[in-house]
Amino acid sequence: MSRLKTHYDEKVRPELMKQFNYSSIMEVPKIEKIVVNMGVGDAIGDPKAMDGAVEDLALLTGQKPIVIRARKSVATFKLREGMPIGAKVTLRGTRMYDFLDKLISVSLPRVRDFRGVSKRAFDGRGNYTLGVREQIIFPEIKIDNVRKVRGMDIVIVTTAKTDEEGKALLTSLGMPFRR
Repeated sequence: MSRLKTHYDEKVRPELMKQFNYSSIMEVPKIEKIVVNMGVGDAIGDPKAMDGAVEDLALLTGQKPIVIRARKSVATFKLREGMPIGAKVTLRGTRMYDFLDKLISVSLPRVRDFRGVSKRAFDGRGNYTLGVREQIIFPEIKIDNVRKVRGMDIVIVTTAKTDEEGKALLTSLGMPFRR
């Protein structure tokens, strides 16, 4: 079992039950899934660019990403329907907790001039979205092998009903919010 999952079961859950006066342990918010998405706009001109993004995502998450294809043709971007434009991975279970643990304790502190993540990136239903500017903050990625530095979106989907509950959950799991 993952270190973060054990921490959630033993410390976070009882803490949140007291804080929000839940009657049942099933009411306590938990993390449902984490979606890591990487847009690869330059795959239009260079099909090899997609391979690098897929490789990087697979290294980071330990899971094979799916390739996202364009739904519509957009002439101004020279984009045709069905062209590959991104890659994404949906993490659940142990892999999800391992990835979140690595993100919080190793990767985010490696960001240049890091002062914490924004408190305002909640969606109104307790889910949190985080943008990362470069994939090289993760320890698995060797800088020498990177063809192009890419950013990614990390969406943490929780079962929380409100932003306040979601924020309390992520804070107690160790998410470094800005003061």
